[in-house]
Amino acid sequence: MAGVDPGPAIPVWLVEDDLGCIICQGLLATPATLPCGHSFCRDCLKGLWAAGSASRPRSCPTCRESAPAPLQLRKNTLLQELVDKYSRALREAAAQKSIPEVGRELAELVEQLVDIVRSLQSQRHLPESGPDNEGSTPSMSMSSSGGVDLSLASSKPVTSNTPERKTRDILHDLEEIQKKLRENFTWKEAFEEQPQEVQEAPYSSSRPLPDQSHPAPKSASRFAQWAISPTFDLRSHSCSLEVSKDGRAVTVSRHPQTHLGGHERFVTCQALCSQAFSSGQQYWEVDTQHCSHWAVGVASWGMKRTQILGRTQDSYCVEWKGTSQLSAWHMVKETVLGSDRPKVVGIWLDLQEGNLAFYSVADQETLLYECPVSASSPLHPAFWLYGLNPGNSLTIRPIRV
Repeated sequence: MAGVDPGPAIPVWLVEDDLGCIICQGLLATPATLPCGHSFCRDCLKGLWAAGSASRPRSCPTCRESAPAPLQLRKNTLLQELVDKYSRALREAAAQKSIPEVGRELAELVEQLVDIVRSLQSQRHLPESGPDNEGSTPSMSMSSSGGVDLSLASSKPVTSNTPERKTRDILHDLEEIQKKLRENFTWKEAFEEQPQEVQEAPYSSSRPLPDQSHPAPKSASRFAQWAISPTFDLRSHSCSLEVSKDGRAVTVSRHPQTHLGGHERFVTCQALCSQAFSSGQQYWEVDTQHCSHWAVGVASWGMKRTQILGRTQDSYCVEWKGTSQLSAWHMVKETVLGSDRPKVVGIWLDLQEGNLAFYSVADQETLLYECPVSASSPLHPAFWLYGLNPGNSLTIRPIRV
């Protein structure tokens, strides 16, 4: 019997969120699916239920639908296969990414060898290398895939054994290797630098806002008179997060506080600040250097606790994906901003004019993104820390006047 035609391979783009467990914030391990359709690590779900009160019925951590008892948690084999394939793809991508680094190290080594041979040549007062080369020495070239290919510069036998001729031949071959390495990386970098098509939201940093009579300030120093220092609200943060004593830093906990409850608490690693704004102008800054994957912005208190910042009609943010991509989320649409990671993000909320702007605050302040914003409901500073790495933290820092 002939095998079933698998059909064409369809590329599928996944992020860790798609295959993540909201309890441990890691990739699903032995995933179990509840009758409501939501999936979690089997051991995480058992542990969460075991830590709960015996009088409370077991329920789904995402939608709170009651789970029938007794319930046998079976492994979802399809999800497990997807997780395994995703993990393998990550490892392969990491290996491929390291190839250019090896090539650059080779280029640096060859450059050092060229300098050494030239130095020896100048000490012997030898002529520079010429076009003729009768020696046979190994040479390296870069393949089109970025790998290293070993070959011989020449198959001709050595016809001269004098030290001067050998030195000249070695220098000639090293210069040829250096030339090939430079050509390869020049071509590769030029290809990678070609602009990519990105989705553009209705209003982005490259488009003017409808009303330019009061544009957002372009320099962080101009924000000093509107600077605030908000604090994290202890009712909203996820059980996987800890808030510092001064209320201005939030950290992914190494020991999730499963005893915390309440319908106002986020299921994922998110938090809101206590301060709510429905008018006026405010500015605050967030230090993002100690978090590998984050989002900062604003959201209404009514944002659903099972959803992610920026993916709702009442939340806005910029997000660093941890994969060299900075994006903005506005009206549930993503706009790719670039590959530079801001160490400190400044948020300018101008509810007087109805706009929101994000800045990279460094030696020179740079506008990252701006968009119109509505304050039909009061807006709170909002944060998301992708919780795969305990110790990741975001800090609201004092404004330098």
